[in-house]
Amino acid sequence: MPYRSPVGEFRFILDQVVPLAPVAATERFAEATGDTVDAILTEAARMCDEVLAPLQRVGDLHPARLENGVLRSSPGFAEGYAAIAEGGWVGLAGPQEFGGMGLPQALNMAVNDMMSGACLALQLNPLLTQGQIEALEHHASDELKALYLPKLISGEWSGTMNLTEPQAGSDVGAVRSKAEPNGDGTYAVTGQKIFISWGDSDVTANVCHLVLARLPDAAPGTRGISLFMVPKYIPDANGAPGVANSLKVVSLEHKMGLHGSPTCVMAFEGATGWMVGGEAKGMAAMFTMMNNARLAVGVQGIGVAEAAYQKALDYAVDRKQMGAIIDHADVRRMLTGMKADIFASRSIALACAVALDMGRATGEPEWQARAALLTPIAKAFGTDVGMAVSETGVQIHGGMGFVEETGAAQFYRDVRVTAIYEGTNGIQAMDLVARKMMDGGEAAFRLLQEVEDAANAARAARPELADLAEHVWTAAETLREATEWLVRQDVQDRFAGAVPYLRAFARVLGGHFHLKAALAEAEAGPRTALARIYVTRLLPQFAAALDEAKQGAAGLYALSAEDLAA
Repeated sequence: MPYRSPVGEFRFILDQVVPLAPVAATERFAEATGDTVDAILTEAARMCDEVLAPLQRVGDLHPARLENGVLRSSPGFAEGYAAIAEGGWVGLAGPQEFGGMGLPQALNMAVNDMMSGACLALQLNPLLTQGQIEALEHHASDELKALYLPKLISGEWSGTMNLTEPQAGSDVGAVRSKAEPNGDGTYAVTGQKIFISWGDSDVTANVCHLVLARLPDAAPGTRGISLFMVPKYIPDANGAPGVANSLKVVSLEHKMGLHGSPTCVMAFEGATGWMVGGEAKGMAAMFTMMNNARLAVGVQGIGVAEAAYQKALDYAVDRKQMGAIIDHADVRRMLTGMKADIFASRSIALACAVALDMGRATGEPEWQARAALLTPIAKAFGTDVGMAVSETGVQIHGGMGFVEETGAAQFYRDVRVTAIYEGTNGIQAMDLVARKMMDGGEAAFRLLQEVEDAANAARAARPELADLAEHVWTAAETLREATEWLVRQDVQDRFAGAVPYLRAFARVLGGHFHLKAALAEAEAGPRTALARIYVTRLLPQFAAALDEAKQGAAGLYALSAEDLAA
């Protein structure tokens, strides 16, 4: 069967597990009523299932290509993008004053999840534009906002992020691109950028590049970086695309997956640009876009996991080998584990989005701190689940999974990069144990207290859930103790255990959300059964992860580089 958007799952999570009701109760998001949410999810699902999903294999088999310097998108992608733009999906959470709907990020992330499951290669385009919208909203001048935001929100123009250079990946401070004042308020931007997703497009009228570059005599490192808006076509006096700017696509990357998404090497050759965010304030503006993208990339992983799971489930039902293979215990183990992890990661991502919405609507520091804490967890765990579920989907297909014609392997090839871009998952983990613990772990402790309180409430309300509640409570308390230990360590020891620590945190949060799902049933049913699978089979992994997290850095350096090469 083809991809089916999991509308019922979003309704359940946003109603019972990570409630959207408090967000809708704020003045800022008062329009996010139940009827509105239902209408948005239903219409977005229809587009994803009927328009985007058929493009998934097309983009893989007929990649974007560069012909004589002109970008040609995969067949059908222009029509698919038009459906996204005309439906208003690019500007779902965009500011209303510039044509957006102004709806919560939680709802926007649900739509992005469905779009990612339908066709990740195409969904990347509006995802990047949404990040650029947020960066401009917070950091651009009024003039730039008035010119660019309506075009980006409508989907008429698209946006990109230009950070990486051949010598400057995660070390953004090594950027060499330069920007020289033209004397008229514009700048001449020169440099080369690599790995620019949707760096060129024939599905939009203009491509708007946010480019990191240095002014003459700028300070070294990240302190000297500024941000510039550099459009493919310079807008004319009426705001329409005018003359071509001095930039070009040098080549397209030959990638493992996401063939329908053109990943470009971009050359800027004295291209006209406008500063965004002020001199030497480029990183602050760019991080606004990146933080938006980090949660969205985690959601991409979850969306692909959903699609890979559906395909594996359909195959398991149809494939006969001593009966349908879905009746084999090991296949059941794989399928139930996939489903349990998708629910856990999706709930974490939506909890992060709700915290973002509440922080914006109320201005309360505790909500803002929670959103900041959950962002690296949502990004890393969501993409880890995307990879794991997609790989398991290949295994369920057996030998046919290794055959490209089935399409099972494409999910893994497409999703693999999500653990790398917008900050590798290792960087996310280091961010969690360092920057996000600068408060001494207070935000983490508040969240873990809620997990423990909810477990106690579940134990009291439903005695048959007492064993699951006890497991979740114990896991949260153990994680609390590990966090108390962590914040006392030096940075290098924290970094050495950062990835397993993040994994343990995600496992505990997954147990918490599964317990809430079970509690939402009047009596034990499929939600309870799935919660029992997660809590008894997957949650215990947190203990081993914490053991690893507490080993420190010394042992990792006991082997020299020469020893590793021996």
